[in-house]
Amino acid sequence: MTDTAEGAAAQLGTRAVSNSLFILAARTISRVISLVVVIVLANALGDTRYGQYTTLVAYSGLVAVVGDLGFQSLYTREAARNRAALGDYLGTLIVLRVVLAAAASIVFALALGLGAGLPALIIPGCALLVATAYASLLRNTFYSVGRAEFDAIAIVAETIIQAALILFGARRHSGVSYYVWAYTASFAFTIVYSVVVIRVFRMGSIRLALDLDLVRRWWPLALPFALTFFLTNAYFRAGVLILQQFRSFAEVGWYTFAYKPFEALQFVPLAIQVVVYPLLGVYFVSDPSRLKLAYERFFKVLVLLGWPLTVGTFVLVHPINQIFNRSGAFAQSEQSLRVLAFGIVFLFANSAFYAMLNATNRQGLNAWATALAAAINIALNFAFIPFYGFMAASVMTVLTEAALCGFGWWFVQTKRPELRLPVINLSWKILLAGVAMGIALYPVRRYTIFLTAPAGFAVYLVAIYLLRAIEPEEWRLARAGLLARIGRGTAA
Repeated sequence: MTDTAEGAAAQLGTRAVSNSLFILAARTISRVISLVVVIVLANALGDTRYGQYTTLVAYSGLVAVVGDLGFQSLYTREAARNRAALGDYLGTLIVLRVVLAAAASIVFALALGLGAGLPALIIPGCALLVATAYASLLRNTFYSVGRAEFDAIAIVAETIIQAALILFGARRHSGVSYYVWAYTASFAFTIVYSVVVIRVFRMGSIRLALDLDLVRRWWPLALPFALTFFLTNAYFRAGVLILQQFRSFAEVGWYTFAYKPFEALQFVPLAIQVVVYPLLGVYFVSDPSRLKLAYERFFKVLVLLGWPLTVGTFVLVHPINQIFNRSGAFAQSEQSLRVLAFGIVFLFANSAFYAMLNATNRQGLNAWATALAAAINIALNFAFIPFYGFMAASVMTVLTEAALCGFGWWFVQTKRPELRLPVINLSWKILLAGVAMGIALYPVRRYTIFLTAPAGFAVYLVAIYLLRAIEPEEWRLARAGLLARIGRGTAA
């Protein structure tokens, strides 16, 4: 095991490309299956009950911060920097989370019973909240030690369990609570799996004990993470919660049905972020000269992936919605998704700024950026949702993502001008390639997506190549990372 920051930087750096691809592959498989399953779930429940289900999910996202208080993100960074202490860190957080989970469950019960009017979902909702909290904490260990392939396995297995249980529930015409229990069961599997893998592969010896001195030292460092997490969920979920107060559960269902593809794509930047974030954190303390280069390449990859999804979703929104809307209950969701498409590229780019601020010990600025974006989102939603309903929620989501992107870019370079990101220079060729793809797709936008999407992707790749949007050195590094991983796998 590599314990020093310099050794960790070398190990994480050589694994960054292959780990990212492992997680991207697993998340892609997972999201494809999950989208199919969500289509089944939504159409089985109908717009009103699906609106109830997604309201529970929205409240869960807000309350989850009480069960974590920012310790999870801090643990990922600190365990990457000091692996010898990983077992002590994890053991303390497992014990501490018992108290935090109890407090979160009480708050969640009150929110569901009084705020949402869904008392029948309190018990399954609290079980899901606790299972998700422990599964997330344990699986972050894999990223701290650069072994993302183990989470890739967990992701696929977790998704298969969810799919099997939800398809079974749909055949039996089960109610909302059944589906909440189904997700709880899948996260329970991840908890058991993660503990076994951590022990068998000796990533750390988990020593269950409450180290109060560690908690006191980490408390002020963790709180900005907690605040950022809460505010991020506030602006992600505010549209749903405000919509639920002013409009029907059916309209909540229309908006969240359109929001699902938008939200599902978030796995792409997050999959790369969880791999790159520990690397940036280690570079910050051991090799600052490589920090800016890693930051620029991280941002460029995010735009490279996010922009064609923005263009493709906007142009092909009709066939996309036709795939999802099997029951015909969500026809209104199409116009919402067309608006949300503009937010995808900002959703991707935000991961670069989020990871950089956290990795450079400036998580407080992340909290400020998120607070400003959340304030904009909540104020605008309260102002426009009563009059324009779910379409207002869609527009405000895009404006919030764009605002957060601007705030994040600015805060990264605050008092650190050497980290100024040349956004235009890094992205203009990529943006032009996406526009070319959109022009090619527009005449065939009404045809099946199974033909138009691959065709658009091919056009985009050709445009990227002709414009030389990816530098030869970037191609060389990608190949080197993959060959290094393959070499280690062959040797093993």
